[in-house]
Amino acid sequence: MQPTRVIGLMSGTSVDGIDTALVEISGRDLDLKVKLLAGETYPYSPQLREHILGLGAGTAISMADLAAIDDAIAHNFAQAAQHIQFGHPRATLIGSHGQTVYHRPPQGLEELGYSCQLGRGAMIAHLTGITTVSNFRIADIAAYGHGAPLVPKVDAYLLSHLQEERCIQNIGGIGNVTYLPARSDDWLSQIRGWDTGPGNSLLDLAVQHFTSGTKSYDNNGDWAASGTPCYPLVEKWLSHEYFHLPPPKSTGRELFGITYLHDCLEDAQPYQLNAADFLATITELTAVSIVHSYDNFLPKRPHKVILCGGGSRNSYLKNRLQLLLGNVPVSTTDKFGLSAAFKEAIAFAVLAYWRNINIPGNLPAVTGAYQEMLLGEIHDNYR
Repeated sequence: MQPTRVIGLMSGTSVDGIDTALVEISGRDLDLKVKLLAGETYPYSPQLREHILGLGAGTAISMADLAAIDDAIAHNFAQAAQHIQFGHPRATLIGSHGQTVYHRPPQGLEELGYSCQLGRGAMIAHLTGITTVSNFRIADIAAYGHGAPLVPKVDAYLLSHLQEERCIQNIGGIGNVTYLPARSDDWLSQIRGWDTGPGNSLLDLAVQHFTSGTKSYDNNGDWAASGTPCYPLVEKWLSHEYFHLPPPKSTGRELFGITYLHDCLEDAQPYQLNAADFLATITELTAVSIVHSYDNFLPKRPHKVILCGGGSRNSYLKNRLQLLLGNVPVSTTDKFGLSAAFKEAIAFAVLAYWRNINIPGNLPAVTGAYQEMLLGEIHDNYR
């Protein structure tokens, strides 16, 4: 059977741009094979990025403006899908996560969660002429799940091991983890996953604050590495209730966004930190909160921690994690044959592929949903 060529499209809470992966996929579960043919990140225009960040921060706009932003994101996603195919055979399917602008976890069994991803799949299908799967989160949410994280099942079939317990730690704007037990008779039901808290979101916002918007991130963590973390502040911030909630749990910029950063800056005033010290302290919060979640919500620390996402390229953050984890080696998914930069985009290509052949994509033990669900709405090309 010939592999299926699928494009995965993903833009996370950092709003850095559209991570785009063209892959060939075959198999169904443990025989799943993914070959990356091309990967590229296509940036948003500064104006569109500003609009998206404004929405995430709660800026009030008209419905007409919201529709215009929705269409603009879809156009950008469609262009990314078209560009990634240059020099390659044409894809037959697109999996588009879209751009999250709001996420509200469920409140017990009384209130379903809510998650809004802009960049409508019908428009992407229309512009590209390729069947597109989008709105992956809503089916899990309808089953009383969080709708996040959705990549753990993909992680399970691409990165699990017969003898080792592994944590696959994505560090995007928000951090999320997949705990993979060693494969045994009932291993799938033992997989866990949750949002660990801030990843790059606070760090990026802090860099923008200290540079008056001239820089958007701390390249390689070099600026933070030149500072000294303030541990009393880290301890204070770690007392936030989110870090102590048991999984399943999910979060976003609604919690760890610009308002939270301003609170952190106010907390830091008595310590008279310079910019480098503050960035080092925010970076330390990301590292400490990740390890804190392992120690509190896993049966034991894993044999390996494997990083992916933009934060995996932050050497200072990676070194802090390694120091905190002691003899648990920290590496990236690149070492295991899966691109760390494009793993999330690859995951949504796989989820679209599964949806197209009627395989559920969620893990109820991770999201809290009451059953497995087919994830994503299919938008056929009618041109």
